[in-house]
Amino acid sequence: MLLQVDNVTLARRGEQVDGTLHLTPHHLIFSHTPPISPEDSIKGVVIRPKELWITYPIIAFCTLRPAPAASRQLSSIRLRCRDFTFVCFYFVNEHKARDVFESIKQWTCKSGRIDKLYAFSYQPPPPEKEFNGWELYDPRKEWARQGCLEEGKAWRLSEINFSPTYPALIPVPSSISDNTLNYAGRYRSRARIPALTYFHPVNNCTITRSSQPLVGVRQHRSIQDEKLLSAIFMTSRTERPLASFSTPEKDADNSSPETSQVMVPELNNAEELEDDLLAAGSGGIEEQSSIYGAQQSNLIVDARPTVNAFAMQAVGLGSENMDNYKFATKAYLGIDNIHVMRDSLNKVIDTLKESDVTPLGPNRDQLARSGWLKHIGGILDGARLITRQVGLTHSHVLIHCSDGWDRTSQLSALSQICLDPYFRTLEGFMVLVEKDWLSFGHMFRHRSGHLNCEKWFQIENERIGGDPNRAFGDGGGAGKAIENAFLSAKGFFNRDNTSRNSLPDSDGELQNYESDTPPEKPTAPRSGVSEKEVTKPKETSPVFHQFLDATYQLLHQYPTRFEFNERFLRRLLYHLYSCQFGTFLFNNEKERVDCKASERTRSVWDYFLARREQFTNPQYDPVIDDHQRGKERLIFPRVNETRWWNEVFGRTDAEMNGPRPSGAPRDNSQSPVLTGIETAGSNNTVKSTAASGVSAVTSGVSKLAFPAERTEQPTEVGVEMQ
Repeated sequence: MLLQVDNVTLARRGEQVDGTLHLTPHHLIFSHTPPISPEDSIKGVVIRPKELWITYPIIAFCTLRPAPAASRQLSSIRLRCRDFTFVCFYFVNEHKARDVFESIKQWTCKSGRIDKLYAFSYQPPPPEKEFNGWELYDPRKEWARQGCLEEGKAWRLSEINFSPTYPALIPVPSSISDNTLNYAGRYRSRARIPALTYFHPVNNCTITRSSQPLVGVRQHRSIQDEKLLSAIFMTSRTERPLASFSTPEKDADNSSPETSQVMVPELNNAEELEDDLLAAGSGGIEEQSSIYGAQQSNLIVDARPTVNAFAMQAVGLGSENMDNYKFATKAYLGIDNIHVMRDSLNKVIDTLKESDVTPLGPNRDQLARSGWLKHIGGILDGARLITRQVGLTHSHVLIHCSDGWDRTSQLSALSQICLDPYFRTLEGFMVLVEKDWLSFGHMFRHRSGHLNCEKWFQIENERIGGDPNRAFGDGGGAGKAIENAFLSAKGFFNRDNTSRNSLPDSDGELQNYESDTPPEKPTAPRSGVSEKEVTKPKETSPVFHQFLDATYQLLHQYPTRFEFNERFLRRLLYHLYSCQFGTFLFNNEKERVDCKASERTRSVWDYFLARREQFTNPQYDPVIDDHQRGKERLIFPRVNETRWWNEVFGRTDAEMNGPRPSGAPRDNSQSPVLTGIETAGSNNTVKSTAASGVSAVTSGVSKLAFPAERTEQPTEVGVEMQ
């Protein structure tokens, strides 16, 4: 295995430099000494070597191009990195090029275990040692800050974890017992019950999140799930708590599993309980006067396209039958799943991928056809809807998609940024990521592809087929959704789908179309991680990248309302893939605890807190005054101003967004946020804005943006070393 190769040429953006390539167990390092100018030579200036550091997990694709026989061309290795760095190394000796290729492949793919990654051997510099980012987020402290646990509030903390993918502490309505939560969990995929994630301190309304219900083609229901959601939506009122509602025979909280587990109970008392709950939700029970809630229009947000949600009924899943949730309205947002998002980003990469060998800018028409800005706009539009419901109409919102850890996290976190100025501070944003992404079980290990995949290493003249990242296709269209759902039905019904304490077996290929992750096979744990793992390309997706991109849109639109700057978001995206810190290596809170991540690795927040001045926005104005324009508590995304985050793609603003024509009018048209509205009595039919049932949430997003002047060149490549 080669450790050093001399006489290597690095090509990037059409420029070339000669230097030395070093291969270490965790990094690929290219060093070169810039030529000294005559003036500097006379002055005796010492020119220090410059280095480019590339950590192996950040490599998204590696191609060896051997030199053709009897040709003067050089053998080369082209790298595409997940931080959108594109480089090419040229070698005078083909044998050395092959050795380097095999070395990179081995160090990237052969670890097979999370605890072999760089984070477990990383030694922080002295400034980082002064911080402990693992202690930054304290759930009890955050819930106390929001005010939901104050005396007289309708919430309590439950320490009984019903789902291994959920946080250990979950606020639940005081009127709901753990027994009811236990049975309600059997009606939600992965037992991810409706759980509180945000409590509005002004109007006491909430954002809760969950996974999809197990409705199925037979329209199954759960009285416990309906009771839980009704209790959540009643917490901002001052009326008699739902715990006091009981049937003539016994309280449903203490009923037996046979009568309350899931589906339609046969006993009359369950039907009477339902009537009481629905009457309470509709105001049928006498209420005391209250300040907030008079304009309530409580909402269940299903992030999926309507056709995807209904197709999932074929495999026992689906979406709420609103005849059983008459205390709320349901909205479908039409946000596509992880496979469509991955394909969209790949189309952007196809436009940028030649940047290692040419200085030419990307084709902006091709960028537009990727659909990336449409997807970002759709997510922002959904966050705008949720922000309006909670912040202006004083209503409660439940958010879910399929499993409740991808699109749900995006919508929940972005809505809280719009609602709460605290989450627009540096510390608050870190707390938000810890709470809504890390604690609530976004699958960072699977989505980010930390353990890489041998399919991403190819020798050009030995390739068979196309890019494995593109194998899933566009995944769009009603026919495609239904086809995939029915094809996966056999695999679904042939396994034990308790959706409770374990993830059922799956080969990772035959999967529910709308299931964001194929279940993994259980393996014997070793310090909290499996013995041997590889990344499955179809499980990867830029979900967290999209969240950071959407946050960038808000930062660009409201530059004085955020304490952190654009560079903070860009470096956070880099460290999502660098594997230098333990924060983003695991799929949920339980995995981090089992692996003792806080003891064996450093938190990514140490990096930022030790360099706080580099990531602080000088335009930040912390004053909040709802009576002064521009200083209000709430902010709302302006979807029509969605633009390319050019810095993260290593391009100039003009290259990706283009100049704004002088005097060009601003597009004030509003794109539709909903692909369907469903209420009680609608007989499960959805009024869709598109004949096929699939509607683009942000059709017509303008390619023209309102760019700010570029203040920083994208020179950050690889790991910043201190």
